[in-house]
Formats: sequence, C-alpha cells, structure tokens
Amino acid sequence: MTAYERCRVLLRFADLIERHAEEIAALETWDNGKTLAQAAGAEVPMVARCIRYYAGWADKIHGLVVPGDGAHHVQVLHEPVGVAGQIIPWNFPLLMFAWKVGPALACGNTVVLKTAEQTPLSALYVANLLHEAGLPEGVLNVVSGFGPTAGAALCSHMGVDKLAFTGSTGTGQIVLELAARSNLKPVTLELGGKSPFVVMDDADVDQAVELAHQAVFFNQGQCCCAGSRTFVHERVYDEFVEKSKARALKRVVGDPFRNGVEQGPQIDGDQFNKILRYVQSGVDSGATLVTGGDRVGSRGFYIQPTVFADAKDDMKIAREEIFGPVQTILKFSGMEEVIRRANATHYGLAAGVFTRSLDAANTLSRALRAGTVWVNCYDVFDATIPFGGYKMSGVGREKGVYALRNYLQTKAVVTPIKDPAWL
Repeated sequence: MTAYERCRVLLRFADLIERHAEEIAALETWDNGKTLAQAAGAEVPMVARCIRYYAGWADKIHGLVVPGDGAHHVQVLHEPVGVAGQIIPWNFPLLMFAWKVGPALACGNTVVLKTAEQTPLSALYVANLLHEAGLPEGVLNVVSGFGPTAGAALCSHMGVDKLAFTGSTGTGQIVLELAARSNLKPVTLELGGKSPFVVMDDADVDQAVELAHQAVFFNQGQCCCAGSRTFVHERVYDEFVEKSKARALKRVVGDPFRNGVEQGPQIDGDQFNKILRYVQSGVDSGATLVTGGDRVGSRGFYIQPTVFADAKDDMKIAREEIFGPVQTILKFSGMEEVIRRANATHYGLAAGVFTRSLDAANTLSRALRAGTVWVNCYDVFDATIPFGGYKMSGVGREKGVYALRNYLQTKAVVTPIKDPAWL
C-alpha cells in the first residue's frame, strides 16, 4: 500500500470507532470491570484520537539524503520492520490495542497481536472494524490465548521480526529471553511500576488529596503507573492522612454499568486474592490500616478502597506492585530525602509532584528517575506524549513520534556518482 492509502484506512477506522462507540465501551466494561463512564467518556475517544494521530504520520515518514565524503549518493531509508508481534494486557485492552497497532500499521508493517486471556472481546471487535475500513486480509491478525502457550509461541517464532509487550516486569523478562533465544528480534517493553506521588509542604492539601486519590485508585488501582507510594511532607502529613481516609470512604464501589459508580470489580479471582494478601502483609508489617482492607459485600471481586499510613520503605506494600485499590502513605521531611527514597526502587515508570513552588517542581521533575513526571496533575495521556519507563519499568517508548522508531528499520543505500555536478 502507499503511505496515503494507509492513512485513509486508519482515518476510516477512527470514524468507525466513533460510530460504534457505545458497543465498544460496553464490551470493555463487560470484559474488564472498569466503569462504563470511564470506558465511554475517556478511553474510546482516546482510541480514536490515537488512531487519527498515527494516520497523520503514515505519509510523513521519510528518509534522508546525506552528504558523504566523496562522489557518492547516500540515501537513508526508513523501512517497515516486517511482522510485528504484539502482546497487550488486560487492564487497558482497548487503549493498548491502539497504542501498538496504530504506529505499526502507519509504518507499513503486518501485525500478530495476542490479547490477554481475560479480555479478548474489545480487540476482536475493533479488529473487525479495521477490516471494514479497508485493511487487507492478513495484515492484522488477532490471537486470543494464554501467555505460556500463545504468547511464548509468538515471542519464539522465527518469522516474527519485532516484539512489543505490555505487562508485568517478570513476564517482560521472559519475553526478552525468548526473543533473544530465537532470532534476536528487537523488543519494546512497557512494564510495571511503583510510582511515587510527592506532596510538598506548600501544597493545597484538599487538592493534593483528591489528585493522589485518583492517582492510585483509578481503574480499580489496576494501572502500571499508579501513584501507589504517596510521599507526604511531615508538616501536612496528619491532615493529609485524615482527608485521604474521608475521600476513600466516599468512593462509590459497585456495578460498573451504574451511574455514579467510581470503582468496579477487580479483573478476576486471582488478582482479588493477591490484593487482599498484600493488605494483610501491610497489617502484619506494622503499617496503620486507616480504612478499607476487606472485600465489599459477599459476591464479586469488589475490594474496599484501602489506605495505609505510617508505612516504611522496606514494607512489601511500599516496594512491590499491588495493582489494586491500595494507597500507601509515607512521611518525609526534606527534598533530598524524598528524592533518594522515591528513586530507591527498581521501577521507574512514572511519578507525580504536587507543589506551588516552581523551584521544587523543576528540581523534582529532573531528579526523579521516571519516564513520565506529572506536575500538579496525574494520568494525563495524549497520543502525542511518549510513555515508557526507566530501569525495570521497560525498554523504549509508546505513543508520540517515538513509537514510530519501534516499527522502522534504518537502511543506508550508497551509490557512486560519475562526474558529479556538485557534492
């Protein structure tokens, strides 16, 4: 296909997503448990926006002619990598589909995409729309299966030229190992996090409490960049804890299809039980359980919004990714201290900073070793903003112009020039 034809297919696809937004959002809520308000109000529009963004890039990917030394014509071409294997997670299945498929198709690749076994429906639905938009048969192939079987086969396949994976750090290590053992295919990884959310002593406490609450409880806490380590300055710590308790108690948990519900069920029984084990670990290690800590009702995988205070850096709830509605609040006394403690993790996906001081914001945003730092905001996503991690939170970037690099090869073509008019 020409680049312009790829652009037109993706634009038609975005139009179809908007036309079928109601069905897509309902599928995402049914499959995942996130609220319908979130799926319909935020995520489906973000998917259409992402696809349009990469449609715009399709006919703007070009190479260079570079001045070599001597009588040679030197071209630098950017070619599709070929077959892109992609593995997406269950927490944002529709968005992850767009983040991966959009740039891969814009660059002219074919795709084999494996959905998470918990959430196959929305990806299968929108893949059908993409074919309705004019994508040729065989260009996008969606496989629903389990990680140890379908996922491992994709990672090990000698005919796959590139891998992109979003999921846990442990699984990411397996993906990288399988890629290396097969054909040494390049891999981009967007992995786990234990992101710090730093509240300075000059903060408006009410605003900081609300922002920190959303940073950790968004999407049932099932978010790789959740601000799950809430560092609060000792001068405002007690007030912050009390107000965080009050906000958690107000959080509405229930049927995600109902208006006004803020938090639906966890993805499945395994995740539900894992979160409750972490809660028990926090209690056993001496953290103060301020509120929550138990299931909601006797049916379904609903968990009370949970807040811990008096946590220490060496506790499991402050070190490991819980992936659930659990806020861990830690006290600090100064800038150098919080930078050191915030960075004392093998993760580095995201961070949040809440302060009125421009100097503090500048210092923290540069010192925190994370791929994204949100200042006086959190979870602000856009198709143009790159996303990815430092350290064991991943390799490479999703979204923006940076994602195109994941799906292009760079080739130099050198040709002698006889009797050149100029060099």
